[in-house]
Amino acid sequence: MRLNRTLLSAALVVAALVVQVSVLARLQLPGATPDLLLLVVLALAFVYGHVAGALIGFGAGLLADLAPPADHAAGRYALVLCVIGYCAGLARPANGQLKSAFAPMALVVAAALGSTLLYAGVGALVNDTPARHVGLVGLMFTAALYDLLLAPFTVPLIMALARRTENEPVIDSSSGDVAAGWLSSGTGLRIGGQKGGLRVKAARNRAARAGRIKGVKRL
Repeated sequence: MRLNRTLLSAALVVAALVVQVSVLARLQLPGATPDLLLLVVLALAFVYGHVAGALIGFGAGLLADLAPPADHAAGRYALVLCVIGYCAGLARPANGQLKSAFAPMALVVAAALGSTLLYAGVGALVNDTPARHVGLVGLMFTAALYDLLLAPFTVPLIMALARRTENEPVIDSSSGDVAAGWLSSGTGLRIGGQKGGLRVKAARNRAARAGRIKGVKRL
């Protein structure tokens, strides 16, 4: 990824993780915790595409796996967000711009349900299923509900920030060729050089004439 993409993605992921751990997790809402990190990965994947979405999802999930108070095996959520980021990038809107609110909201619900199922499935495969007071159906319902309520306040803003990193001035090779042509032909410089040369020649001619006139007067 480009440097500006990497810096923006890293800043958003770290900020989302801090807010999720220090604020959202302490709300003690029934069921799942609002997944701000998932929404950041979705919004960036909608703009940057599936490859960047997978990379951002993996990095964000790995940070979540290592950040306290993580109660699961490291790499579990990294795999989940990597898959979610890749799939969201495949559903990327044209030019990374939303034409309606229905499609992204439907993708948010699908991502919330899919991440919960995938997280539970990976946990079952590695025998890492910490006890919860809410069943899988309750987790899926609350995860989709919380993420759907939080998405209108986060996804459009993050996508707008991501699109600004994409709107860089593109260097046109033709302009470089034109500039090179101007420099190689030296049109402006040559004209200036010709003018300067004519002025020097005129000054020399006047000096030579003055010398000849002075010589005649001496004679």
